[in-house]
Amino acid sequence: MARREWLGRAASAAAAALLVAAAVTAPGGCGKRGAAASTVTINGHTWHVELAVNERQRYRGLAGRTALAPDSGMLFIFPHPEVLEFCMRGCEIPLDIAFIGADAQVVEIRHMAVEPDRFGRETYSSQVPAQYALEVAEGALSAAGAKVGDRVAFSPDIAAYAKAAPPG
Repeated sequence: MARREWLGRAASAAAAALLVAAAVTAPGGCGKRGAAASTVTINGHTWHVELAVNERQRYRGLAGRTALAPDSGMLFIFPHPEVLEFCMRGCEIPLDIAFIGADAQVVEIRHMAVEPDRFGRETYSSQVPAQYALEVAEGALSAAGAKVGDRVAFSPDIAAYAKAAPPG
């Protein structure tokens, strides 16, 4: 009887630990983390962005989306500047991407096409170190007149994420 009781308690403890782990590691809400408060402005045009601040969020990105409003996007924040590479794995809509240096200047702009098989074989590189990448709807960057060298303004919460990011 004691062994059965012990096994029951152990199973309950394991289940509780799994629930806690799932709650801690799962993305919040419906992938809309920070959508209302976080903004990125280039050339006077402001996008309301979701933030991708950890490995899981950055890997998922905008995959699976079937639409993206013209004034919305996703900002990928990396712990430190490095040459960044993105692909269109699982993406259903064409995107523009602006790579942004640690000094808040656009260092590269690329147009990313949907791949027929959605495997993400083609990569899009920042060419030079960048700490941020802004993905927006296709044509949104050119409509805003964004170009390499432009200054970028971030809402205060974004700067806090970048400063808090652990090295490595």
